[in-house]
Amino acid sequence: MIVTVLLSGCSADIWDSGEDLGALTQLDGSSTPWRDCAGRAEDILGGVPSGVRFSCAKLRVPRDWAQPDGDQLSVSLLRMRNTDQRERIGSLLINPGGPGGSGIEFAAQSALFLPRTLQQRFDIIGFDPRGVGESTPVRCISDEYKDADAAEDPDPDPTEFAEQIEGAARVADTCAARYGEDLKSYNTEATARDMDAIRRAVGDAKLNYLGYSYGTLLGSVYAHLFPTKIRAMVLDGAVDPSQDSVAASEQQAEGFEKAFDAFGANCVRRGSGCPLGSNPRARMQQILQQVRENPVPTNDDRFATEGIVIFAAVAALYSPERWSALATALDDVQDGKASGVMALVDEYTGRDDNGRYDNSVDAQLTITCTDQATSPNPEQIATLQQEWEPRYPLFGTALALSLQGCSRWQAARDPYEVGEAADAPPIVVVGTTGDPATPYENTAKLAKLLGSGVVLTWQGEGHTAYPQSRCIVDAVNNYLFELRVPDAGTRCT
Repeated sequence: MIVTVLLSGCSADIWDSGEDLGALTQLDGSSTPWRDCAGRAEDILGGVPSGVRFSCAKLRVPRDWAQPDGDQLSVSLLRMRNTDQRERIGSLLINPGGPGGSGIEFAAQSALFLPRTLQQRFDIIGFDPRGVGESTPVRCISDEYKDADAAEDPDPDPTEFAEQIEGAARVADTCAARYGEDLKSYNTEATARDMDAIRRAVGDAKLNYLGYSYGTLLGSVYAHLFPTKIRAMVLDGAVDPSQDSVAASEQQAEGFEKAFDAFGANCVRRGSGCPLGSNPRARMQQILQQVRENPVPTNDDRFATEGIVIFAAVAALYSPERWSALATALDDVQDGKASGVMALVDEYTGRDDNGRYDNSVDAQLTITCTDQATSPNPEQIATLQQEWEPRYPLFGTALALSLQGCSRWQAARDPYEVGEAADAPPIVVVGTTGDPATPYENTAKLAKLLGSGVVLTWQGEGHTAYPQSRCIVDAVNNYLFELRVPDAGTRCT
């Protein structure tokens, strides 16, 4: 199992925006015009919302920031600008997480979920990090392998475990053969340096940033490297940069167990409306045993296996908005209908209706492995598999096996720097008490590590908080607009 737990160019002349879209300043001082890309946004959203304009540009950055005059990469940007903009502060750079999530898609989607008051004060700018999507993407894992990987046994016997490790080794060999030393350039610290290049290119004296999940790691690395270049930074769903991969995976195993219990309690409160009955955890165990013995066939020659069911649960537990769909999908798969669990897994892994994947899995694996100084070996992972099974009965073995991907990684590694953001202004670190993927304990740890971090708490469920409640929106917006820092200990319910 290589997937760790954590998602064509712009079209010109689609419409006449009626305004000068401006230009992006390249590192060499030359200018690159922003160009209208309503067509790209329409592809992402299924239509262009009223009251916003979309434009795209590409920024050239060094492949290796230690050799700025060497080979270059292209980083793709999408800017969303509200037509009712007023009292503009500057640009707000956003990142959805991952690693592997598309910031271009996220910026387009932000027109639908970011508060209008925020859109009126900032240009919203998303970027595909190097190696992701439209920014010199890494592609070295076949669609067939991704299908098989998602369906792998989450609690394999020794023979199956050895086969999984061999599969991870083949992927590592393929990626190393295809990209060689270039793989090292796809890492978090290099992307943080790209972020500062974006800040300069859009003409902001200081960075305004909103990062979710893995985006908090990007933000914290940026803050350590460029503390005096920050105006405002919000990190929502904190990753602890000092945590190794084993500790992070175990923390997530515990987090998803708690999230499943919250999901189950929510379902039970629905009474007869809960398709999983009065004990969803026991029902889940029955379902897993059933599909282990008799995987459910799909209409596209795949099977809903035990691995698929666990994967579907992980994907849905990120957001309470998917809990109802998860309950229905679990009930359906026990009745021999696999479409619900497959849809949850496909959305998570970036698989389309034609069986083709985007490159989010490739990018996630590459960046994750390159960031790690060392990774646990197969023998250590096998031990964790045995130790975590009784502690975390649903998700322990799957989270242990997610460590396999980097166990045979052949390419050079380039870990990011960890440390205080000396002389940085206050940085708001937002934590959700029921977050399964970036558990709440990380919030205070990251705030303390940064030195200037201020904790803002949402007492809720799911992964990340802004803009889930009026209290969170007000606290974050006051900070982004007026630099008013939330009071210490602020909790939103």
